Amino acid sequence: MNDSYLNFVNSPFGARLARSFGLPKPEVLRRYRADEPEFGGLVAIGAGREPHLLDPLADLVASIGVTSVAHESAGLWMPLAHRHGLMTGRFEPADSGSPARLAALIFDASGIEDSSQLGPLHAFFHDTLRSLGQCGRIVVLGRPPEGCASPRQWTAQRALEGLTRSLGKEARRGITANLVYVEQGAEHRVEATLRFFLSPRSAYVSGQVVRIAASGSDIATDGNSPVPPFDWKQPLAGRRAVVTGAARGIGASIANVLAAEGAHVIGIDIPSARDALEATMRQLNGTSLAFDIAAPEAPAQIAAALDDQGVDIVVHNAGITKDKTIAKMTGAIWQSVIDINLSAQERIDDALLAAGILRDGGRIIGVSSISGIAGNLGQTNYATSKAGVIGRVQSMAPLLRARGITINAVAPGFIETQMTARMPLTIREAGRRMNSLAQGGLPVDVAQTIAWLAHPGSAGISGQVVRVCGQSLIGA
Repeated sequence: MNDSYLNFVNSPFGARLARSFGLPKPEVLRRYRADEPEFGGLVAIGAGREPHLLDPLADLVASIGVTSVAHESAGLWMPLAHRHGLMTGRFEPADSGSPARLAALIFDASGIEDSSQLGPLHAFFHDTLRSLGQCGRIVVLGRPPEGCASPRQWTAQRALEGLTRSLGKEARRGITANLVYVEQGAEHRVEATLRFFLSPRSAYVSGQVVRIAASGSDIATDGNSPVPPFDWKQPLAGRRAVVTGAARGIGASIANVLAAEGAHVIGIDIPSARDALEATMRQLNGTSLAFDIAAPEAPAQIAAALDDQGVDIVVHNAGITKDKTIAKMTGAIWQSVIDINLSAQERIDDALLAAGILRDGGRIIGVSSISGIAGNLGQTNYATSKAGVIGRVQSMAPLLRARGITINAVAPGFIETQMTARMPLTIREAGRRMNSLAQGGLPVDVAQTIAWLAHPGSAGISGQVVRVCGQSLIGA
């Protein structure tokens, strides 16, 4: 779907007109492209008192090959960087009239234990934010409040959420801001998440809070040994991924991204979409299965089709909308949405888990919606089903931990699809503009977020919901 306003205000004439009349000017987001470098530029490092995460940050900086500059708040960074053999320097604020020069800002707040120690956050972002370039990245690191040793520490760490979400709304220019809580002992699990939030793969993910846990085990697909080393360019090589609703739209995009990262994709869609499904899978050298997932016999049929080789990743993307206010909604309309969007996920997972077809160390990812978080007029059935997806994720995570299986959900906001293209113009424009990035997302934004949650390096993330909504102002 073409966003005419976005294209216009980013044209030479439109940009001049927008400046003259004070019109909002959403940035053309930088998204991942295989033919362009994923990382680059300068990264500014800041820290609070006694930071705990500078070592894994140094490993990350060395791994992705960027140059760091240390803000005065991160006094320990310079000697640490030199020990790691990193190129680094001191941060010097750019003149107000000079072009922005930083690609990312990272602040380690993990050692802050009292609200009186929050001052370095102000100093760092006050000094650096104006030097952050278009489509730059902000990442704040902390400790999970619920694991803190004292009420004061809990209070100070919880305060980081307000800071991060506000930065996402203030920064504009396509900049995103996210918070990563790293449990003590989970430092070795942080790299995949930092790579995602610092890269163009997370272009439409902002204002989010992710927890990385130390509990549970990193179980390989054979169930007996730690996860072997993987190629960061093809981290899903050797893995098999099931994607429901894969014939077109967001599902096809998910299948494409997972295949690009090395997975063999098994796409599932309804029999009437068989031709489109087979065309999509043919391009990916994948496998197509035509099943109606809401049919009572579908879970057993799917399990039988997958039984020989098993799977490592299950993505529940299939879903429908049948919108009416509840006073006008028939029981049949209500039930069909619940069956496809929610109950089918439960039945399929039950079948795959009971038979051991989803291997230990696997990933389950459901597609929820911000409607499941905030509710929506005329969507009681849809919002109920999508809130139920969140409930599944939260309730199943502790039950699956012993097998090293993670379960998470993404909650898309306004995504440019055939469905949103059919919306009335005023509703469509409101959906696009009511977020911090002032535009709709693309199917690939959902797909890239799912690929991160499916990543072998994301073993510490489970029971969580990540919104792919440009930091929507609804349900925030």
